[in-house]
Amino acid sequence: MIEPGYCLTMARYNAWQNGLMKTALQKLDEADLRAERGAFFGSILNTANHILWGDTLWMSRFDKGQGPDVGADESVAMTPSFAAWSAERFRMDGRILRWAEKLGTLDLKGDLEWVAIASGTAFKKPLGFCVMHMLNHQAHHRGQIHAMVTAAGGEGWVTDLPFLPEEGPWL
Repeated sequence: MIEPGYCLTMARYNAWQNGLMKTALQKLDEADLRAERGAFFGSILNTANHILWGDTLWMSRFDKGQGPDVGADESVAMTPSFAAWSAERFRMDGRILRWAEKLGTLDLKGDLEWVAIASGTAFKKPLGFCVMHMLNHQAHHRGQIHAMVTAAGGEGWVTDLPFLPEEGPWL
């Protein structure tokens, strides 16, 4: 379904995008970050927290490391401030990159089994499919944040994959 090179490229892309997003968010004040904007998760910071929560949850399934300390209902409040979010986002991007750098072809084969935190439903899906979901989930919600930032009068950032720098730093 997918191969390690895809995972590493997308891990780099997402780290790059999260860095550009952080720069854009730093230019907004706290009120702008917390304002209700009619998006699925309400505010810019809520949406950024949800992405971080999802990454933490999926990575705990992939690398068997630490999962989120809060449940799905609290995902939007995973971090209390932009500064806390920024630090956790940096750590998570590093975790995803280190994981992707070590992947071999066989690491992406087989199924992943888990029980959904929110519903208690048991799932079994191809591991590669789940990895694609995690990487795509970031892009989806980051696009919502991009729209909210520009609607708030902030500056957007380039999001096109062909503009991914050839060389890091990715963090």
